[in-house]
Amino acid sequence: MAIKLIFTPDNKPLTGCSKWWGAPDLPPHMEYPHYMVDDQGDTYPQPLTFLCQIRCEDLRPYDPQQLLPHTGMLYFFAELDYFMGTADAIYPGMGPWPHPYYRVLYSPTCQGLAPYEITFREDGRPIYLPPVALSFDNTTDYDDSYRLLGHPYYEEIREQYPPDMISLLQIDENDEWGLRFIDCGMLCFMISPHDLANRYWDGTLCYLHSF
Repeated sequence: MAIKLIFTPDNKPLTGCSKWWGAPDLPPHMEYPHYMVDDQGDTYPQPLTFLCQIRCEDLRPYDPQQLLPHTGMLYFFAELDYFMGTADAIYPGMGPWPHPYYRVLYSPTCQGLAPYEITFREDGRPIYLPPVALSFDNTTDYDDSYRLLGHPYYEEIREQYPPDMISLLQIDENDEWGLRFIDCGMLCFMISPHDLANRYWDGTLCYLHSF
């Protein structure tokens, strides 16, 4: 049984809550994920786009098999700037993405978390989109929605992996956010049952399919 993500605009502070966009609430020891850019000999770190954080205790009613943690915070990052209209941003490509362009992180506790603010150097504006509150519901394993668990909606993605691979997070296009994966595409974070059971988040794979 998969877990559907439900988006609700919310003007209240969402620090420590499940949310999409906004600034991630990270523990002091956790480094914000980035990849290195080489621009004509000038090398610098480029932060990945923060997608969402999942307060794992919120998943308890929807995950009776306890496939996911039920304590702590789970974070997803991916290089989405190109797909949100930044023409000169890095294009990670179709199919499997190189590991520098996505990350899954986990904090075993939700204590002591604080927003990790990053601003544009030119004017000090935050780089993040406004946060959206997340709630959850159960759905089918092959639903075409934004969801955790189950299997990829597109057969073309399922064919690339063993049949027991789990879709850790499925991301669809969203016109409201200006998020387009070329043409009718989806981005899937994939993980094996073994790595999920052992909470080995670095074993996560990421695959983009578009028609």
